Amino acid sequence: MRKSDKATTGKRSRPQPELAVVPEVVVRLDDAGGSSSTLKPFAFLEAIAQAERALSVSELSGLLNVPQPTAHRIVHMLESDGFLEREPGSRRYVPGARLVRLGFGVVSVSARTAPRRAILEALSKEIGETCNFGIRVGNHLMYLDRVEAAWPFGLRFEPGSRVPLHCTSMGKLFLSFMSPIQRQRLLKIAPLHHYTEHTITDPTQLEDEFERIRALDYSTDDQEFLAGVVCVAVPVRAQNGGVAAGLAVSAPLARMSMKRAIQCVPLLRAAAERMADTFDRASEPLIRGEKK
Repeated sequence: MRKSDKATTGKRSRPQPELAVVPEVVVRLDDAGGSSSTLKPFAFLEAIAQAERALSVSELSGLLNVPQPTAHRIVHMLESDGFLEREPGSRRYVPGARLVRLGFGVVSVSARTAPRRAILEALSKEIGETCNFGIRVGNHLMYLDRVEAAWPFGLRFEPGSRVPLHCTSMGKLFLSFMSPIQRQRLLKIAPLHHYTEHTITDPTQLEDEFERIRALDYSTDDQEFLAGVVCVAVPVRAQNGGVAAGLAVSAPLARMSMKRAIQCVPLLRAAAERMADTFDRASEPLIRGEKK
């Protein structure tokens, strides 16, 4: 019987779904034998990276079958080194800046390897405009890779750049397919700035927009982040059906109307399917999305 299944006195046990967020880490720790002490810090990082919420030391202890004193020591070590950080106002932990940089570095290298880069280059060449590949990191959209259009006027965002979620096509895509609770939490902590006169900041209007995106299975940015720039994005889905990443085309309105951008959706979807085929189990947790 697992620790979480034992009867307790004076306290109500936590519901099991809240703790079932690390599918394979416990098995690997138990199978590691004498080397498990070396693998434990990595297992803690993997658990935090895969979790859809902040985790406490006691939860990590139960998930990874590690004694609480050992869990405290490992978590505090990882916190002092910048790999974990405490969620403000709580005793739970989330990925720290150093872990985020490490994860981005791994995914960025993977994204720029031959198959995915070739897909992005072919898509940009076929459409004739800039194409982007990105993921959600916290309350921002992060570009993993971009192929710029061969035009004098371009949109210069380097890989690793972060932009808002609520007013970008890929950002709204990620928000649309989150659970309502997670989406509301993110929208509360992320300021809904007016970047242009077209930026949607009213929560009710945003929810209507998210419903429309789920129905269409693509998202648009009609000059909502940058005046004079339009963008359309489609989801890149993981094997579990979740939105793992986004694929988008962006262009100045002077060269591409929103109607023309929407006409590119079939090309984007075909490229997204090819991109999804390049994902493997090793890389999928780093670009994990919520189930549809």
